[in-house]
Amino acid sequence: MRSILVLLATLLSFGTANAQHVLGRPNILLIMADDVGVDVLGCYGSESYKTPRLDALAAGGVRFTHCYAMPVCHPTRITLMTGRYPFRTGNPKWGSFPKEEEHNNIGQVMKRAGYATAVAGKWQICMMKNDLDHSQRLGFDESCLFGWHEGPRYYSPMIYQNGKLREGLEDRYGPDVYVEFLIDFMERNQKKPFFAYYPMALCHDVTDDLEDPVPFGPNGHYDTYKEMAEAMDIRVGRLVDALDRLGLRENTLILFTTDNGTPVSYIHSAEPNPDPRGKDTYVRVPVVSRQNGIDVPGGKGSLTNGGTNVPLIANWPGKVKPMQVADDLVDFSDFLPTLADFADALLPAGVTLDGCSFASRLTDDQPSIRSWAFAEHGKKYWVRDRRWKLYDDGKLFDVLNDPREKSPIATAGEARDAVIARRQLTKTLLSLDYK
Repeated sequence: MRSILVLLATLLSFGTANAQHVLGRPNILLIMADDVGVDVLGCYGSESYKTPRLDALAAGGVRFTHCYAMPVCHPTRITLMTGRYPFRTGNPKWGSFPKEEEHNNIGQVMKRAGYATAVAGKWQICMMKNDLDHSQRLGFDESCLFGWHEGPRYYSPMIYQNGKLREGLEDRYGPDVYVEFLIDFMERNQKKPFFAYYPMALCHDVTDDLEDPVPFGPNGHYDTYKEMAEAMDIRVGRLVDALDRLGLRENTLILFTTDNGTPVSYIHSAEPNPDPRGKDTYVRVPVVSRQNGIDVPGGKGSLTNGGTNVPLIANWPGKVKPMQVADDLVDFSDFLPTLADFADALLPAGVTLDGCSFASRLTDDQPSIRSWAFAEHGKKYWVRDRRWKLYDDGKLFDVLNDPREKSPIATAGEARDAVIARRQLTKTLLSLDYK
């Protein structure tokens, strides 16, 4: 009798989960490219790179013009994972994740909602060799992650898969390994909703602090930024094609974004040092992109638009209307509550999130409730709306008319709209209680 009851309970729970999936809870593919600003994608006016697959996703859904990340990768990842700004969790040091957030992050939220979960690509929030089950503790059933600052991410990559160092990758290209892993995961999890998180290695340049340089690509040097940008687009296309082939496209929400702006330069090669006791010299090349007829230098690391304004594309056939351009404000604390909305998931108990869900903006044409965005870097920070941007030191910019922030608004003789903006944004800064 006990066996029969267990079997009935199992069948009932499966039927309930499957019914919820059919009735609305989508699969979610969250893609976050590395070091890619709005100046890189054709759908944002770039003229320097070919990105047809991402441009097609934007044409088939909604493209946001006011999505803001932190200016560098690690704090952006902390914000996305926790729904909280980095200062809320003590500004975790590079390559670490706050212990108290291990049960409150986006992976755990999706797993507790009944989603199969996987992550592939760049983890960066721990040293893999020292914490092999880190991604599993954060709620990911499966993982395929390169050893950040441990080995190569591109050619002959060093990859930990489900907590074990993977062998036989000497002739492989890392981004292909990550994509193949996620496609296999999606193929094996068609009976329940899945959450596939792809923090891409592309388009970050190679690790430059190892004892020996990582391997060159097939052309005898490291990939150029243009080659990486176009490789990024191809890998996104392969994931979309896989969803089509598996018949999952109509029930999968794809979100594409990036962790910060385009880099100032990329590593082209490593020149041997004639002194055997010395390290090789890395050759760097500036990154300048052509966008809407203007040459735009990379802005990664800067709190300006060049470092923080990033792409955000949402695509879900039949649910998200095509050909939309949204000027709603989004920052990276918003991803956790947004995914929780789509997953019908409970938010972490006893935790105050900074994020606001933009789910209704995607499917119901309801504007986001966020009225300001926030970014921080090196104890400096700002809040902004679509037009005005106020820094912690009191400098105010009209970024609509001065996008490169050349001329701060003088406090003396401010126009009425600037006075109102300063007053409102100052209240917001004070309410953040930045520490």
